[in-house]
Amino acid sequence: MLHACGMIQYCMKNQSVRINEIFKYFQELFGEEPRCELNYRTDIDLLVAIVLSAQCTDKRVNIVTKSLFEKYKSVADYANANQKELEKEIYSTGFYRNKAKNIISMAKDVINNHGGVIPKDLDELTKLAGVGRKTASVFVSEFYNIPAIAVDTHVIRVSNRLGFTQSKNPAIIERDLMELFDKQNWGKYHYYLVLFGRYHCLARNPKCNVCKITKYCGHMRR
Repeated sequence: MLHACGMIQYCMKNQSVRINEIFKYFQELFGEEPRCELNYRTDIDLLVAIVLSAQCTDKRVNIVTKSLFEKYKSVADYANANQKELEKEIYSTGFYRNKAKNIISMAKDVINNHGGVIPKDLDELTKLAGVGRKTASVFVSEFYNIPAIAVDTHVIRVSNRLGFTQSKNPAIIERDLMELFDKQNWGKYHYYLVLFGRYHCLARNPKCNVCKITKYCGHMRR
């Protein structure tokens, strides 16, 4: 019989094997370097695109930003934007009034408080208008390759189904995943969870019949 210390080591080893097998499968599905599906060229492009992606698909955001990024090229362009005009530009992304207001306010915050340079620090980013923890984490991970885990609806769903967490609280899930995964893999594993949730492990009618990791899935055991 294993004593307490041995049992903990055994569970940790099994957990490591399970994680490796799951993410090896994700690698088969999405390649070795999964990336953000939002199109962008500059840091302000990316930050605006992430804000627009709330309650909207990346595909729709990419359609909207194709012309938006030609019109607004800098932080100053957004800070000086007419809200009504910006609302028209982003209308199809949903919640366009709040998004336009937040984007303009965010740009003004960057100019007034950061000399026109978007900060890298997560805490400073979350002080900007319309920028929450998830948005800030996606931004620093994607643009600066700073280790971070952004928790969205896909990450919440997949992480719970695969037993990485038992919480629905984004802050707790972020902490659980950070403790579970190697820091160097935070950004990569975040994208794997998002993509798997977006295309395979759907909220309704997940593609369990073709999934290779159902033995780890709590959804299958219901």
